[in-house]
Amino acid sequence: MVVSYIDPESNKKRIRIAVSLVYFSMGLCFSSWASRIPEIKSALHLNDAMFGTILFALPVGQFLMMPFSGKLVTRFGSHQVLPFALPAYTLCLSCIGLVTAGWQLAIALLLFGIFGNLCNISINTQGVAAEKLYQRSIMASFHGGWSLAGFTGALIGIAMINLQVQPFWHFTSIILIVWTTVWINYPYLDRTRHRAKSGEAKRKFFSRPDSTLLQLGIIGFCSMASEGAMFDWSGIYFKDVVQAPPSLVVLGYTSFMVMMALGRFLADHFVAKIGRKRLLQICGTMISTGLFTAVFFPYLITCTLAFMLVGLGVSSMVPTVYSAAGRHTKVPTGIALATVSSVSFLGFLMGPPLIGYISQAAGLRYSFAVIGVFGLGITLLVSRIKALQH
Repeated sequence: MVVSYIDPESNKKRIRIAVSLVYFSMGLCFSSWASRIPEIKSALHLNDAMFGTILFALPVGQFLMMPFSGKLVTRFGSHQVLPFALPAYTLCLSCIGLVTAGWQLAIALLLFGIFGNLCNISINTQGVAAEKLYQRSIMASFHGGWSLAGFTGALIGIAMINLQVQPFWHFTSIILIVWTTVWINYPYLDRTRHRAKSGEAKRKFFSRPDSTLLQLGIIGFCSMASEGAMFDWSGIYFKDVVQAPPSLVVLGYTSFMVMMALGRFLADHFVAKIGRKRLLQICGTMISTGLFTAVFFPYLITCTLAFMLVGLGVSSMVPTVYSAAGRHTKVPTGIALATVSSVSFLGFLMGPPLIGYISQAAGLRYSFAVIGVFGLGITLLVSRIKALQH
């Protein structure tokens, strides 16, 4: 693809729109998969423990790719990695729609995770570059675009389910939307290669992580454990615990995604008003309150409201820690984001499978209560981290 030079200063608004739409594209892929999870689980005749083990493949793929994503983005630039990574991500989505056995789903999710991580580091590097161009906090609004895609994907999923469209054809339609969006907006992406400073150029491939980035990653860990639980198990919770009608099974996931999107569009405003630290403390409390409410009051209305509260709680976590990582001066942007993501995605790695194992042993409600503790952990941890000072 031949791209003419785009002056960043005179095209700031268009650049921001382009980056937002790329975030949206990736979110649409993930939410399309999430919207069909209950149906795919039932079609493959998997119990909670088996399904939890298979879900483990997706974050494993993300985690395996993390040591390489930051290096690739730093060396080649996110603008060169994205046109390869995002189309590959969509093709993996279509493969999920073709699975007929649990082991096939595990392989498809592993590949989905690998290319998802490469997309994640590339896209967030673009977000950091745009934020530096604006010289103020706008990262949460980009993640808001990802969450808005989650809401859109959930609505499309509801329509496809009610129209009895098979997952493969559903996912194929998403591919067409994503490829078109990336093609139109590619010329406006940042083309800078964020290379290492002289002091960082000789870092070992597997070196001890920077302490500040490690602390940010721990917050991300707690948040993404909660977020992963909602992505993979909210529909099943509504189906098995709330016993919602089939047409409303997606309501829990949809309510979560709507409020997460809304929270991300408002987060930058609240960062300016009350500061990052105070905002994240409030959000941690929201996560635990929402999950505990869903556990003690497993009814359609109360769980819908509870999942909305969880959505608001997790909304500001990842954008805030990624933004702080991107501003870190000692490590190049791609590697800093990969470091924080590595720790954060350990939460995504353990959250969904942990729910499956606890659910099989004691019930799905107990497993959600365990995840609720992570919200309390966030509230306590944030007060100790200096990097989040406003």
